Amino acid sequence: MGDIDIKDRSALQLAAMIQSGLVDAEYVAEATLAAIAAADPAIFTRVTAGRAMVEAREASRRIRAGRARGPLDGVPVAWKDLFAVEGLATTAGSRILADDPPATADAAVVARLQAAGMVAVGRVNMTEFAFSGLGLNPHYGTPANPHSTDEPRIPGGSSSGSAVAVAAGLVPVAIGTDTGGSVRIPAHFNGVVGYKATRGRYPMAGVHPLSTSLDSLGCFTRTVEDAVLVDAAMNGLVASPIRRGAVAGARLVVPETVMFDGAEPEVVAAVEAAVKRLEAAGAVVTRRPLPVLAEVLSLYAEHGALVTAEAYAVLRRHLDGPGAAGMDRRVVARSRLGANIATTDYIALLAARAGMVETLARELDGAFLIHPTVPHVAPPIAALEADDDLFVAVNGRTLRNTLIGNYLDTAGVSLPCGTGAAGLPVGLLVSAPGGADEALLSFCLAAEPVVRLPNA
Repeated sequence: MGDIDIKDRSALQLAAMIQSGLVDAEYVAEATLAAIAAADPAIFTRVTAGRAMVEAREASRRIRAGRARGPLDGVPVAWKDLFAVEGLATTAGSRILADDPPATADAAVVARLQAAGMVAVGRVNMTEFAFSGLGLNPHYGTPANPHSTDEPRIPGGSSSGSAVAVAAGLVPVAIGTDTGGSVRIPAHFNGVVGYKATRGRYPMAGVHPLSTSLDSLGCFTRTVEDAVLVDAAMNGLVASPIRRGAVAGARLVVPETVMFDGAEPEVVAAVEAAVKRLEAAGAVVTRRPLPVLAEVLSLYAEHGALVTAEAYAVLRRHLDGPGAAGMDRRVVARSRLGANIATTDYIALLAARAGMVETLARELDGAFLIHPTVPHVAPPIAALEADDDLFVAVNGRTLRNTLIGNYLDTAGVSLPCGTGAAGLPVGLLVSAPGGADEALLSFCLAAEPVVRLPNA
């Protein structure tokens, strides 16, 4: 098996190779661990080689005995450093939690993917406490975007290591969280599929919180098919009930509100070309204003951001103590803004939400919302490290499109749709009202080969 290359394989491809006996799960684990050891050290914060080999050996025995646990048995997976992994402290991308007691049990979704036979190879890097869309981390290093050919560029955040691990071909699946875009943004920048599930679709036990009103989970994969398999396993299912839908007849809304504002011309061109391909395949595309999208931003401008208020509550014990000196200065500055959000403002943010969620669902009426995931391609790291004002401005632009979806409780899939400036990836975000995950994934199964250029 030594001459069989597993790099860049999808989960479904690897699974077929393992189940057919072409490769062994132990060989896959060993090759994966070797690739990780040779890769950018900023991608993984902890490699769980011992656990991975034990799980791989168990998968090999099951498969040889004809008792595979399902289609993902023996397939490697990486976990964002927010998920409890038994025996490890959950550090959330921070040094100040490194001495916390180790977790006594896996997070619920970690246990579910283990039950599906997936092999946990380690924990991946992230923005400290998941509080930025850019992915910079001064403690463990910033994983460089593997698509950059000129200078090191950002991976996107906060699930930076998750996206880069998949984009670099180290693992076929990585799991992240999404509070303001932390799955969809890195997927866009790194040219992979990023599925953000409806908030509450999976159990949150054992996941370090940032904003309990907004936190959701999701996965990074090479294909939508892989995301469907992972979704089933994270729901505790052996097989998915989701079936491939159709592009012909699907109704799509391209918003004329907010989502294209200030977008780079190359990003607009890539997205518009994808929309034209969908139309040519029979999708019914409507372009119209959606005022509720702008209303989210107006509400935040008036009352402050919901994530900032709740993040301050979660992080206050660190911000008010000696730990703040050991935190990323940018995370500290942004978190402390939550102290300025009054209780009346926080209540106003929560009170307005349900009505606005209903408004979006009514406006879409079964259609899918499509627009650029992020209005620009991945910018260089160096300038953002050097200039905190630039960091704040770029972080705001990066988060804008996706944070609206979190407040409006949508599910979303970022699909690679082409390239922008410097040949960097561009993502098309397909969103649906919360709870419509199965319809969304069904459509994206059909849409992916239309949206995605052969080299995207």
